[in-house]
Amino acid sequence: MAKKLFIKTYGCQMNVYDSTRMSDVLAPLGYAPTDHPDGADMIILNTCHIREKASEKVFSELGRLKQIKQEKAEDGGRMILAVAGCVAQAEGDEILRRAPQVDLVFGPQTYHRLPELVTRTLRDEKSRGVLDIDFPLESKFDSLPEDSVVQGSAAFLSIQEGCDKFCTFCVVPYTRGAEFSRPAADIFAEAKRLVSAGAREITLLGQNVNAYHGEAPIRSFATAPAASSTLKETSTWGLGRLLRYLSEIEGLERLRYTTSHPRDMDDELIAVHGEEPKVMPYLHLPVQSGADRILDAMNRRHTADDYRRIVDRLRAACPNIALSSDFIVGFPGERDEDFAATLRLVTDIGYAQAYSFKYSPRPGTPAESIEQQIDEADKSERLETLQGLLGAQQLAFNQSTVGQTMPVLLEKAGRRNNQLSGRSPFMQSVFVEANRRLLGEIVEVRIEKAHARSLEGSVVTGSYTTLPAEVGRSSDQVVQSVVGAGT
Repeated sequence: MAKKLFIKTYGCQMNVYDSTRMSDVLAPLGYAPTDHPDGADMIILNTCHIREKASEKVFSELGRLKQIKQEKAEDGGRMILAVAGCVAQAEGDEILRRAPQVDLVFGPQTYHRLPELVTRTLRDEKSRGVLDIDFPLESKFDSLPEDSVVQGSAAFLSIQEGCDKFCTFCVVPYTRGAEFSRPAADIFAEAKRLVSAGAREITLLGQNVNAYHGEAPIRSFATAPAASSTLKETSTWGLGRLLRYLSEIEGLERLRYTTSHPRDMDDELIAVHGEEPKVMPYLHLPVQSGADRILDAMNRRHTADDYRRIVDRLRAACPNIALSSDFIVGFPGERDEDFAATLRLVTDIGYAQAYSFKYSPRPGTPAESIEQQIDEADKSERLETLQGLLGAQQLAFNQSTVGQTMPVLLEKAGRRNNQLSGRSPFMQSVFVEANRRLLGEIVEVRIEKAHARSLEGSVVTGSYTTLPAEVGRSSDQVVQSVVGAGT
């Protein structure tokens, strides 16, 4: 009988991918995924260290799971309780000290060793707990099984890990390590397997995905298509060339990538957005702040105007591209005029979506020691103002699509009977009434209603229309009304 494996995933899409691969690694040991922790033979918390109070949330969850583990023991069974991911990497010893119910702690670079780690855990039943947070010399991807849990019509594929940027607020370089890019041939092979398993859309993942610099495939690689005649032969490929390469896979209809850094938006990658129809017209390009002095304090190594110029080039290449971004308010030393500069940048760019947060110190990062910490009340006020502006832009963007017809990949059932939900090319959630046989299909949908975070429409036949070039830009009236209210 299969053993039950429950994985709770926190944070980014990279962690979602990692959780899927953990399931793959544990499958030969007889573990099968379950949707509930009760009665599980193994529970893994795959953690994220980005959000505020991340570690405390993990300890709170471990307290709840302690009871489930005790109940399993009282019934004569044994449950392995494990903590994985970035909190595990950063605070492994502290986890074992504060939560003795934890059997196993491992970092994001060592989950390919799970069979060995589980064996050690079961053998050393009375040990303090097994800890593996090394940065191994070998790539974990070389040890992962080819067979994978089916992800569905929209799949994630990790192509790059780690970061060398060392933004002063970020723990990623310390928890994920230095930048590493997988060989293009390995990525191509995994993408083909995902498509064979039903994926129509693949999102390429990396902590700094557009810094990708992977080994080019050998031309004799059996499953690789011939390179485009317009591309020069090089030993290392960037993300733009990789996207062109993957676009040749038959049955793969859509490509996305996240998360990007402005400094790595090179000419070829920008050009791909205008030249390759399989690359979706949506880009998440975090800027964090619109004030140069704050960007410098963050060690972002670009200015607000550098970012504006990149956006101009992207829109020249792909006029209907939709943008999203990340923003941090209340970074140490942020003045009112710095926050006003962020609002100006948001007004200038016009975002389809965005994620905004109050700054909170991360242990071990340089920003933690900056003395000019911002009052929480000021952070909250600034965040409310920024989110009001971003929310108005997102609604305006969604409203601009009403009356348009666009291709939507239907991914899952909705909450209502006969309702399906999917994603537009611009990453909007779209709800339609349709037969379940359309799940996994890309259908043409006429958009009829727009909400703050979703769209509603009807499945239609015939060709779809491309959204106008100005889509994604909020009207001046909407933007100015929000900015004026908050400054």
